[in-house]
Amino acid sequence: MSSTLSDMFVVDADSHWSEPADLFTSRAPAHLKDRVPHHEQIDGERMWVMDGVPIGHAVAGAVIGADGQKAPAAESLSVWMVEEAHPGAYDPKVRIGVLDDFGIDAQVIFPSTIGLGGQSLGAVPDQDLCRISVEIYNDGMAEVQEQSANRLLPMPLMPAWNIDLCVAEAKRVAAMGARGVNMTSDPQDLGAPDLADRAWDPFFATCAELHLPLHFHIGASVTGMTFYGQYFWPSQAEGTKLAIGGSLLFIGNARVVTNLILAGTFDRHPDLQCVSVESGIGWIPFILETLDYEMFENAPDELAKLDKAPSEYFRSNLFATFWFENNRNKLPDLVEAVGEDCILFETDFPHPTCLYPDPLESVEKKMGTLSAEARAKIMGENARRLYRL
Repeated sequence: MSSTLSDMFVVDADSHWSEPADLFTSRAPAHLKDRVPHHEQIDGERMWVMDGVPIGHAVAGAVIGADGQKAPAAESLSVWMVEEAHPGAYDPKVRIGVLDDFGIDAQVIFPSTIGLGGQSLGAVPDQDLCRISVEIYNDGMAEVQEQSANRLLPMPLMPAWNIDLCVAEAKRVAAMGARGVNMTSDPQDLGAPDLADRAWDPFFATCAELHLPLHFHIGASVTGMTFYGQYFWPSQAEGTKLAIGGSLLFIGNARVVTNLILAGTFDRHPDLQCVSVESGIGWIPFILETLDYEMFENAPDELAKLDKAPSEYFRSNLFATFWFENNRNKLPDLVEAVGEDCILFETDFPHPTCLYPDPLESVEKKMGTLSAEARAKIMGENARRLYRL
């Protein structure tokens, strides 16, 4: 690690676990071990199975191999088993070593193969089993956070099919030291109202009161991943399909941001903070400008109900993550347009497009175009404030 950015306090606001096979079974009561998520071979493929229902491929979801080399996503992402990935993808002690090698002080962590927003854990009819599985995951992640002395911050999942359960689980994980929660962007996929429905206000109020920022990772819903499978034309090459799908998943989080703002969420909950995770920042100025124009043109009565212009809510209530963008030395203009107080740095380790093997060095030249104050905020100080580090 050679970057001068390592002299700063650095937080990686988006990384991922490769969930080990015994993540749930090792913590489940004996009578549920064959019903909570576990691995089974189905038609020659290893799958996550929950209560007899396949809920996802039991792969590493990683592109950094056990040998420390980065492989093409088409050859690794949906192929490698967990044990074939870099041990830092699933071993907390090794992950701390990765942070030390990177020059990173703390890291926020999301799932890989049980749904980026945990949506797969709500995919079976037995909602009590779903709740227990979510709680098992969150308990395991709380152990990781505690044992790392808050250097590793896995975001707890929410039982998004039930608002009351979300309120209760948010309170429970907050008591265990959680610094935020990971929410699916489309709870209606699981049978709950969509997030624009005021029925969610008790949950939003709880998160605001407990200083739990809501995280919306790209592809964090059944709906989001359905879009992912339809963005590319079927005759494209496999690697090209991944590139198209990934690019449009980034921009797909504009859907989450616009819906949150226009639902009046932040008027009713001005202290609520939300994070658009792994979505980049380049699209934000355009979308905010578009919101103002489209609401003025097409929904003036609804616009009048908002306390301020739609574009003004991002700087007060939203964050987004930055890692690879702006190789054309336009970063200062982009940061000014988005707001230096609401941008977080990320690496996406060990997923495709991750900054590896030297993430700080890879962004050093870009960050050098910013003021010292803006660099410090984006690399870690914004995250220090958001996550109470």
